[in-house]
Amino acid sequence: MQEVLTQHLSTAEYLAWEEQQEEKHEYEDGRIYAMAGASENHIIITDNCTAFLVPKLRSGPCRSFSSDMRVNITENIYYYPDLLITCDERDRLHRNHKSYPCLIMEVLSESTEARDRGVKFAHYQTIESLQEYVLISQSAQRIEVFRRYNSKLWLLQTYTTGETIQLQSINLEIPIAEIYAGIDFGD
Repeated sequence: MQEVLTQHLSTAEYLAWEEQQEEKHEYEDGRIYAMAGASENHIIITDNCTAFLVPKLRSGPCRSFSSDMRVNITENIYYYPDLLITCDERDRLHRNHKSYPCLIMEVLSESTEARDRGVKFAHYQTIESLQEYVLISQSAQRIEVFRRYNSKLWLLQTYTTGETIQLQSINLEIPIAEIYAGIDFGD
């Protein structure tokens, strides 16, 4: 990610500016960052997750949102995760952002992995409603699920080829093969 503007914007200025942009930009404490373009594998993985989750969630209180939906972490931080799920009624009040996700998924890439594992995860951990943070590799069948066990303790469970992922926050299981269907790991 690359910082877009050198001058810092207030949250209100960012939100107004972002509505006028064709590309998406994340916001951290006055700084605006352009979202990186996605690879073919990234898009396929995200689409596979969405295609699996949406029908499973349709009849319940939870909703899935792709990378076009912002998550509002604090007054000064907005991100666009690859996928978020919210089951909280309060999120139905806002059409342009969500504040109470129970699950966030990020598809890792070379340009975003350090940020997804570092500063973004640190910020996501401050969301009280968040129960699971899922990191999906696009270079191998490897998925890491971080689960909240109390306000400060997050435990990691890693899934690989042939396994079924447990998403406890939404009481669903996904075969890892569903997420990686159609992926070519060749160079």
